[in-house]
Amino acid sequence: MQTKRKFLYFISNLLYIGWTLLLGAILTIIINKNYKYAQNIALHEAKTSVNKDLAYRTWVASHGGVYVPVTKRTPPNPYLANIKDRDFSVNGRKYTLMNPAYTLSQMMKDYTKLYGVKTHITSRKLLNPKNRPDAWETCALENVEATRKQYYELNKIEGKEYLRLMNPLVTKKSCLKCHAFQGYNIGDIRGGVSVSIPMAPLYKSAFSNSLLVSGLFFLIWLLGIFGIRLFKKKISNYIDEKELMYEQYIYGLVNVVEKRDTYTAGHSQRVADYAVMVAKEMGLSEDDCNTLHRAGMLHDIGKIAIPDSVFLKPTKLLKNEYALIQEHVVISYDMLKDIAVFDDIKEIVRDHHEHYDGSGYPRGLIGDETPLLAQILALADSFDAMTTDRIYKGRKSVKEALEEISSLSSKQFNPKIVRAALVALKDVQIDTTYHQNPQTLLEKERFSYFYKDALTSLYNEYYLRSEIHNIKAYKYAVWISLKNFHYYNKVYGWHVGDELLVNIASMLKSYFKENGRVYRFFGDNFFISCRKNFEHEKLKEMLDELLTDTKIHYEIRFSTIAEADLIEKERLEDVLKKLF
Repeated sequence: MQTKRKFLYFISNLLYIGWTLLLGAILTIIINKNYKYAQNIALHEAKTSVNKDLAYRTWVASHGGVYVPVTKRTPPNPYLANIKDRDFSVNGRKYTLMNPAYTLSQMMKDYTKLYGVKTHITSRKLLNPKNRPDAWETCALENVEATRKQYYELNKIEGKEYLRLMNPLVTKKSCLKCHAFQGYNIGDIRGGVSVSIPMAPLYKSAFSNSLLVSGLFFLIWLLGIFGIRLFKKKISNYIDEKELMYEQYIYGLVNVVEKRDTYTAGHSQRVADYAVMVAKEMGLSEDDCNTLHRAGMLHDIGKIAIPDSVFLKPTKLLKNEYALIQEHVVISYDMLKDIAVFDDIKEIVRDHHEHYDGSGYPRGLIGDETPLLAQILALADSFDAMTTDRIYKGRKSVKEALEEISSLSSKQFNPKIVRAALVALKDVQIDTTYHQNPQTLLEKERFSYFYKDALTSLYNEYYLRSEIHNIKAYKYAVWISLKNFHYYNKVYGWHVGDELLVNIASMLKSYFKENGRVYRFFGDNFFISCRKNFEHEKLKEMLDELLTDTKIHYEIRFSTIAEADLIEKERLEDVLKKLF
């Protein structure tokens, strides 16, 4: 499921980026088109202006020029002095000839003042020095002379951008009147008409349109982002629900496993907590800590498949039984491997019994072949095992457990993890109520195979061994030993002897029902722990009555537990010696 979550984040981020890039690309294209359109408008205006100028010039040329009154604005053109009838007078008023170039120059000045469009008639072979080309026009004239086609490009004039166009002037017959002396022939390119359209107004309009479109695209982008976010949230919720469903199911199984015996109850939670404490001390990320905690909660899930006869056995396991217990890590892996939500922890769970020196199981991995999180979990699991009471072994203190872990550095555990554990776990408070004794009625029945005498239903020696650390909770102890019972069995038969033992056990359970707990030892011995004192003579009377005419004798000893100077974690044999 973690893989699916990462894939969802990858896809959603891809969609965010893709959506943003797509709209950004489209917007860029539109904005570029707006500015390109502005340039096209400028080009269209330039061509229109040139066509207008040329049409006007053609009209003037077709009439051989026009005569206008001589004024300050229109003085005789000295560059037309070669024309003999350039000037004449009528009614005392002087007139002068304006050739097409002269009239066009006058009109261009007016047009520039009115509309800001700069126009200029120019040539590289000048008749009038005022028509001298600037740098751009010089290059443009070279181009149109070579290609005989219009030439245009964006260029700056006094720091402002213009679209500049040069249109070739082709020599016609009517042009020779003024320009034949310069050596031109019909069809020659003798110059050009230059038009410069200011781009600032057009760019301003393009910017306004682009701003409007950008605002619209921003709204569309927000809607898309909202849609992607909604999609991501729905899929994420679906994954969360599925993950929760799986985890509730698996944690339910963990609960079943932990209800199999009191020791296991809380073990998974403690291991998960210890592992996270060590991981944090090592500086691992929050994600790693969360993964480790989940692995810790599920690391023993495979024990659900281990039979009670092995799982609950109160004595040391046989070799084949231990091999069966070892199978729980593989069973755990098999339970988790096909569920996507556990992809990130299945290998941690499988490998948490591997040892740093390769002596672990199930694969015998060495050193860092074992995933780091599995190595941390292995140490946490061992630490909890050491600090929790078990049937066959008392718990260690935190200090003792850490000393043992330190001694196993580079052997069972990674030295780096050991160093972190010595710091992270040194102040752990162990709840001494953790033990492996049955608590509920159901647990007691399940443990009865190991803890109860099959004949009398009294608790047996194994249970007393597991309970010996709680003996201080009682005040008094009684030891009853039957003598000559073997002879009784031989004379009357085993079934009669068994019946007598059952009667004795029933009497003892009834007499101490509200006051203590009765254990059967070695066939014909009984041990009773009592909360308060009782009538010793009455107990003897009841025993005498049951053993009348049996030739069985008994030895009974009484002891005060508080006076025995018992210490924690003593063996059963040591406790019995101190009591009796």
